[in-house]
Amino acid sequence: MDLLWVLYSMLTVCMAINLEAPGSHSMFTCEPITLRMCQGLSYNTTFMPNLLNHYDQQTAALAMEPFHPMVNLECSTEIRPFLCALYAPVCTEYGRVTLPCRHLCQRAKSDCYKLMDMFGVSWPDEMECNRFPECDESYPRAIDLLPHSDGTEETPSPVQRDYGFWCPRELKIEPDMGYSFMGVRDCSPPCPNMYFRKDELIFARYFIGVISIVCLSATLFTFLTFLIDVGRFRYPERPIIFYAVCYMMVSLVFFLGFLLEERVSCNSASPGRFRASTVTQGSHNKACTLLFMTLYFFTMAGSVWWVILTITWFLAAVPKWGSEAIEKKALLFHAVAWGVPGALTITLMAMNKIEGDSMSGVCFVGLYDLMALRWFLLVPLALDVVVGVVLLLAGVAALNRVRMEIPLEKENQDKLVKFMIRIAVFSVLYLVPLLTVIGCYLYEQSHRSVWETTWVQERCREYHIPCPFQVEQTSRPDIALFLIKYLMMLVVGIPSVFWVGSKKTCFEWASFFNGHRKKEAVHESRQVLQEPDFTQLLLRDANTPVVRKSRGTSTQGTSTHASSTHLAMLDEPPSASTSRASSFHGSLHRSRDGRYTACSYRGVEERVPQGSTLRLNDSLQHCALNRLDSQSRHGSLQRLESQSRHSSMRDLSITAQAIQSSPGNGIHRVVEEDATKA
Repeated sequence: MDLLWVLYSMLTVCMAINLEAPGSHSMFTCEPITLRMCQGLSYNTTFMPNLLNHYDQQTAALAMEPFHPMVNLECSTEIRPFLCALYAPVCTEYGRVTLPCRHLCQRAKSDCYKLMDMFGVSWPDEMECNRFPECDESYPRAIDLLPHSDGTEETPSPVQRDYGFWCPRELKIEPDMGYSFMGVRDCSPPCPNMYFRKDELIFARYFIGVISIVCLSATLFTFLTFLIDVGRFRYPERPIIFYAVCYMMVSLVFFLGFLLEERVSCNSASPGRFRASTVTQGSHNKACTLLFMTLYFFTMAGSVWWVILTITWFLAAVPKWGSEAIEKKALLFHAVAWGVPGALTITLMAMNKIEGDSMSGVCFVGLYDLMALRWFLLVPLALDVVVGVVLLLAGVAALNRVRMEIPLEKENQDKLVKFMIRIAVFSVLYLVPLLTVIGCYLYEQSHRSVWETTWVQERCREYHIPCPFQVEQTSRPDIALFLIKYLMMLVVGIPSVFWVGSKKTCFEWASFFNGHRKKEAVHESRQVLQEPDFTQLLLRDANTPVVRKSRGTSTQGTSTHASSTHLAMLDEPPSASTSRASSFHGSLHRSRDGRYTACSYRGVEERVPQGSTLRLNDSLQHCALNRLDSQSRHGSLQRLESQSRHSSMRDLSITAQAIQSSPGNGIHRVVEEDATKA
């Protein structure tokens, strides 16, 4: 018997639903009741949306489906009028809404409670009796059926009303998944992108793919250059490498999005459930969550590393910290650069703010949520720009003051100017794309509501949702705006190539490809001299000599005034049996504890037999120690200064290498010669 009643109820439902979808509307109008359950009452017109926020009678009929067995079994004489009062309320005076009495609700609920429990139907929260006014009258009440007091005949002229945004049935998502669209819960934007045509989206996807490949190649080149010679990039320029790594990961994510197309950023359609393809939101999609974590984390980390780069430049230029002093703060730099983006990423995941981007194929934040766009993109990026620019200007001003006030030799003057130019060009190449991205975000968040209203107005009749009321402005976004945004998000990583691009980089790559990467253990006198460290250059006194560093060790050539250094490699034929060493005065000799001590040698030339390198080294060290002891005993400091002012001498650094007996080998010597005389 119960089975028959269920079949009868299903048949009634099919008859109650009007299969012809009503037209969309954005005005408050009285319309005839088409619900079979509510026909034959004391009124025959209703209005939509109803009291339960159903937009049309078709939607109301679907919501009334669980109550059909109770109405058909007549568990209560009050159940039918009460349900119709909510799902199809009386429409007598335009714009006025009347509610059923509380006692009517209580009688209907108490009479049908057992039968509802038998059919597994629960009483909805929106139908709780305490929500209705305290009265005991049938519905509709007599006052609801009275005409207007002026006695004039009602005209069908409607009273317009703004319904806001109603989520179409095709875009609805299962509850408790955290989806939201235009302020409506359990709703998701359509996929592909709702603003652009299909051909525009295809062009944008290939455009982003090409740019991501270019940026990935540039940043990968920077990182590999660093791996070839790790010791070359010290602080304050070391953050450039981490900055390049961050944008290498960003470009890699965009390249993966290009390959994945819409498979991750969009939910698949379900035609059988009347579900269209929608944008992925939240963290339930593991692939989308992984792309979001990588993209957002390294985007924020890249901007933080640029700020740290300006901090290191500031520390080197203003308080004049050396490379070693700055490097001691490396742990703090890493904690900030990775910790802050990590905290922001975890916060967004906890707030369920992940959104798929059908244009690029990745998942990001702020694509449809304005709050997330403002607080998790605009604010951090703007703060990084402000702090970085302030520190950058302070550092450049300090470097310029050093150039103007401290006397440097012309070679170092030119190098300092080139260093300042590199900083300025690198900063401009970074700031221009970043400021462009921020400008695109600002323009997007200020016009987002207009774009959404325009989209609703164009698609409301297709989706059978209320059309916008009193639209003052309509506008569609330009595809060029989004292309510029994606271009600048990726191009911002390319300036790292500018910093590492030099002749030295070309030589290192050539040596790497020629198989000369492996280094042999050699004496410090054979190390190739490098440019002076600018952090030490800023710290030195105007009258102190310039220290020229070599890889793994330090050598220094000095004179009374700033000296110029020349590097020469001399080859001798294998038949030569001797080598000549000229002594030097005013140079620095490195002691066992790593300190540099002045050593003066007489102009003595020794004949060194072939292969007697150790004897030459012992002789030089013995001479240096004897000379130093003699100067200590007889007040040689004044003698040394007098000799520096009134005599000319030649500095010579001799590097001897064990010579094999086979023909064709030569002796290589590194000579450092002072070209000026006091």
